[in-house]
Parts: sequence; structure tokens; C-alpha cells
Amino acid sequence: MYPGAHVAQHADKIAIRLVDTGETRTYAELETNSIRLARHLRDSSLRVGDDIAFFADNIPQVFEVYWAGLRSGFYVTGVNYHLTSDEAAYILGDCDAKVLFVSSEYVELAREIHDRVPGLSTMVVLDGPAPSDFVAYDDVLAGTSSEPLGDEPRGVDMLYSSGTTGRPKGVKPSLTGKQVGEQGCDLTTTVFGAAYGFGTDSVYYSCAPTYHAAPLRFCGIVNGLGGTVVLAKRFDAEAMLRAIDEFEVTHTQCVPTMFVRMLKLPQQVREKYDVSSVRVAVHAAAPCPVQVKQQMLDWWGPVLYEYYSSTEANGVTLISPQEWLERPGTVGRAGLGVIHICAPDGTELPTGENGVIFFEREQRPFSYHKDPGKTEAATHPTHPTWTTTGDIGHVDEDGYLFLTDRAAFVIISGGVNVYPQEIESELALHPAILDVAVIGVPDEDLGQVPKAFVQPAAGMTPTADLGEEILHSLDGRLARFKIPRSIEFIDELPRTATGKLVKGRLVEMVAARSA
Repeated sequence: MYPGAHVAQHADKIAIRLVDTGETRTYAELETNSIRLARHLRDSSLRVGDDIAFFADNIPQVFEVYWAGLRSGFYVTGVNYHLTSDEAAYILGDCDAKVLFVSSEYVELAREIHDRVPGLSTMVVLDGPAPSDFVAYDDVLAGTSSEPLGDEPRGVDMLYSSGTTGRPKGVKPSLTGKQVGEQGCDLTTTVFGAAYGFGTDSVYYSCAPTYHAAPLRFCGIVNGLGGTVVLAKRFDAEAMLRAIDEFEVTHTQCVPTMFVRMLKLPQQVREKYDVSSVRVAVHAAAPCPVQVKQQMLDWWGPVLYEYYSSTEANGVTLISPQEWLERPGTVGRAGLGVIHICAPDGTELPTGENGVIFFEREQRPFSYHKDPGKTEAATHPTHPTWTTTGDIGHVDEDGYLFLTDRAAFVIISGGVNVYPQEIESELALHPAILDVAVIGVPDEDLGQVPKAFVQPAAGMTPTADLGEEILHSLDGRLARFKIPRSIEFIDELPRTATGKLVKGRLVEMVAARSA
């Protein structure tokens, strides 16, 4: 499905509402504007398989760009507006972007990038007047017909991995050749739409940046199925509760750090807002500590649904709250693909043993753009349709997957594997901790030992005594060899906007000190 399918019956229904400003788009407006933009881009000599990119805040225009690309056979790339000009230029050059759509506040950054991206012919300001070297989006729409193109092949997003373990990788799916309105041409909608009951009565709250896979795709699912997206520019714990109450939100998606921030609100603040309208609160992107999820279930009720996937979308697992309560810690069973747990050499491991997680599909679902080496590294050595994103875990006898960590961050201490995620989960709800990350640091005796980086909670003074108290809180909860040998307090941990720790930066910082 796509938004245009709902115009006949729901033309004036709000498809997108921006909480910050009150700005809205009806289904008729979303359809008309995406048609005009698609026609303009085709008239500008863009062809099926070309890439258009956006460098924009969470604003309704992003979804007009998104649907224009998806009804024209284009690839659509969202670029993180927190990146430096060098980092953004790398992505835009790598994806061969032909047109860049920007929010007005990022005009200067876009200007810095333009001359370093061969093939980037046009830059369009989405939400205001345009300088002379840009084009105003409103002018583009005003000067173009709203008559749909005769041929509307389904495009697809081409997004970049978070870069938590190195340079971001462009995930390039194949184009299907189907028309945008054909049934079954979007597996994401098929899997998640059915699993979470999205439909015309859905009200979906999203505050994560649309340049990331989950926010962009889930908002697309909601509009494709006729629901309303309630969009916010930033996450704020109390503001999210207020929006749920005010707009009677039925669905939302969170990352565990959002749960932690809401749980740490004063009780009187939490009790001000009615969250009973929520039917499904999806969470993913980062591991959720068991005790955090349990406290959210106690508060919101049995509405927390978890999935495990990736930007690559090579497979999906799904778990309902009822199943999770029977198996705390699992991320569910396969909803897309077949799970295989393998040793580093590719040998399949027995039930219960930790190894690299592969998903088997009928065909390999993605490749890394311009990087056959990384594509090959993500593919099983003897099964070309099995792919991995480098996560480690195991399955139980009923096929439920349990994540352990990313392969890149496993700590090998005295020959024993230590998984940082387990330590971070034990520390997450400590009252003195706002955020925490654990990495391995060099040790002459054991090779590596765990070290914790802690962002202290408001009002907490980072002292040696506080560090000792935090470490002692792990006594009896973790084996001695898993307890960090040291704590370093830090102003802010490096996280992506979807909550993923960018541990590579911490590793680089430690390595630079050693050097």
C-alpha cells in the first residue's frame, strides 16, 4: 500500500502532524505534493535507479520526498545532520546523489558539501526561502503538474549503517520492478504491519530522526496503511508522555535509553499523563536490560513488542510481551528469514551455543554499495543466501533468539569471552548513572579487561568514591571476571540518535592515549 490508496475515502484525514509547530499534511496533500515532486524530478532527467537524498530535520516535507522517490523508482538516502561536512560528503558521494533536499537550518552545511560531491546537480530548501544557489521547494511544487506519471515503479530507501564499528556502509536493496501500488512489493510493511496491527485507526508517535531506518520505514508503513504519524523533532521524556495523552497515541517506537529516561522521571510527573491509549510500544535498535523492560511493562501494561533487525533488513525476529514474560531477555523468533548460529569458520553451532547470527533468505537481500569486500564478509562462506551484520547470540530449543553482543566488542579476558552488554544491563538503572558503556582495554596479564564509561545522573558528583560504590553494586550480580576494573566518568557517551552506542569512538580514545 501507499498513501495515494487512501485519498478517495480519506482525502482530508491528517497523515502527518508535527507536534512542535502544529503543521500537518492531509492524505490529499501528501499524495499531490509527492506526485508534483516525482514529475519534477523526472522532468529534470533523473531516471529509475538514481539517488535522491535529504539532509533534514523531522518535518512533513521529508515524507513528500520519500514518497516521491518511492513512486519513481529512485533510491532515497537520509543523511545524518549531526555529521561533519567531510562525513556527509562521503555518504552523498558514495550514494551518487543527484538531488539534495535540506532543511533551512542546514543550508550552510549543504553549501560546504556541494562542490565535493560529483553529480550533485541541485539542492532544494524544503521549508523556507532559498538562497540563489538553491531551489525553493514551494516553487518546485507550484510549477509542476499534479497529474500522476504513467509509470510509477517502486523505489526503495538506500540507507547507511550507523557506523558504530567503522565507516558507514550503504545498504543497497534491489529494485523490484513492480509499480508502487502493487500488493506485496514491500516486505517491511507486510511483516510489521501484520505483527503490530497497523491500520487506518493507528496514531503513531515518532521522535527519532527520519534519516535512520526504523523511523523512516515505520512512518512509511503507517502512512501506507492509512494511519496518522505524530512527529516530533526531538525526544524529551515528559513531552513524549504529553503527546501520547493529547493525541491518544496507539503505537510508538522506542529505544531502551528512552525507557530509562521516562522511568527516571519523578513519580508525580509520570502520573500526570494517561498512556492507556497505547496498544503497541515497539522497541529495538539496542539491547533492553531485563529490569528496564519489566518496569515498563509494570507501568504501561503488556504492550511492549520487541523486534530485532538492522538497516540491512536481512532478517527479523519478533516477540510479544506475553512470550517475553515467559522467556525474559529473548528478542523472539524469526518473522523473516531462518536463523543460523555459526562459529567464526561458518560451522553451524548447536542449540544454546553463542555464535555469529546469520539469516537465511531465498536470495541475498542486500549488498553494500561499491564495496563487494564488505558484502562478501557479511555473507556465509558456503551459503550465499545467509547474511550477517556481525551480532552474536544463541537460540534455545524453541527457536527463540537471545542476543549477546556485537562481535566487534566482545572482550577476551584471560581467554574467556566477556560480553559488555551483560555488564551494561546490570548498571543501566543504577540511580547514579544516566548512561553507561563498557569496552575492553589492554591489560598486560589478561590481554583485555572490562572498563566502564559512565555519564553520571543529574546532581551526582563524579568522584572516586562514587566509582567504587558503582562497582561494588555488581558484587554477587556478576562473576568477578566480568566486573569492570575501572570506571571513567564522561560528560556524554557517543550515541546515534536512535540510541546505539558508537563504541568505536571510545576504543579510539583509549588507543590514542596508549599511543
